[in-house]
Amino acid sequence: MSGTTIATPLTALVGVRHPVVQTGMGWVAGPRLVSATANAGALGVLASATMSAERLREAVREVKSRTDAPFGVNLRADAGDAAERVGIIIEEGVKVASFALAPSRELIARLKDAGVVVIPSIGARRHAEKVAAWGADAVLVQGGEGGGHTGSVATTVLLPQVVDAVDIPVIAAGGFHDGRGLVAALSYGAAGIAMGTRFLLTSDSTVPDAVKARYLAAAVTDVTVTTAVDGLPHRMLRTGFVDALERSGRAASLLRAVRHAAAFRRESGTSWARMVRDGLAMKHGKELTWGQVLLAANTPMLLRAAMVDGRTDLGVMASGQVAGLIEDLPSCAELVGRIMAEAAGVLRALPRTDGVTAAR
Repeated sequence: MSGTTIATPLTALVGVRHPVVQTGMGWVAGPRLVSATANAGALGVLASATMSAERLREAVREVKSRTDAPFGVNLRADAGDAAERVGIIIEEGVKVASFALAPSRELIARLKDAGVVVIPSIGARRHAEKVAAWGADAVLVQGGEGGGHTGSVATTVLLPQVVDAVDIPVIAAGGFHDGRGLVAALSYGAAGIAMGTRFLLTSDSTVPDAVKARYLAAAVTDVTVTTAVDGLPHRMLRTGFVDALERSGRAASLLRAVRHAAAFRRESGTSWARMVRDGLAMKHGKELTWGQVLLAANTPMLLRAAMVDGRTDLGVMASGQVAGLIEDLPSCAELVGRIMAEAAGVLRALPRTDGVTAAR
């Protein structure tokens, strides 16, 4: 654990030593990675969208058996059983609830009444303003450099917009992997940084070695954005399989989506009725066709093929552009310690401001 600490509104809010967050990546952010992150003094976030409710409770208890440090759980706000999952978080004493989509005002209130810190992820200034007005404790803002579902606005443009728009702590995501990035984010007014790809590429990550090797071999230009997986912009490694997905016709895509929907239903223990309700929730307030909703079933199973089964020929690898800058697999403790030491070094090396004079 690093001896260098930087106190920010984020560290005060969630009770961690360092203003660094490991994001809730499906099939990746399990108990081992989350507990290793927490023990390193950062905030680990357990991914629950690919788990049944029963498995979520088991995973939370496993993390608690591995660490006494605070950690969080990431939820899908539009899931049909979101209220049940919130109940598990409250009952098990989880410190933080993060959301991939904006939670309702009612969910936020229920969590806050139970003393849980609520941190939604957002991709636009207006979304940050909405959840802040509803009582969110902080927001995580991801710029277009980030992996997985992403927008088109760069972190360096989106982050200052959000910092200026809300009066709650803002966590910066998209393009971060080192201490220089932490200092840059703090200079914009952020309270910390969140990283997915960088934590995926650690020795504590359970992602198969062959998959990690593909990430380490990637250049920045090998990371692309495609809509071929689920009809929405999705940042991932460019592979032959992704090329094949983009070449496949609509009929083939929908047939593949049906197969994957059935597989995910079995994997997650979700009923067809609940999947239909979740599909309706996904469509609510969005310009999505039923075809896009059906294609969304591709995402969890195509990610599982790579992240769990190691099949880079049959799965996709969500990735931030930062993958092209990462060259090693440190432990979470080594990574967090390195980031904090580098941040301290960058701060010491900044020019002194004693001689700055205002223009007249």
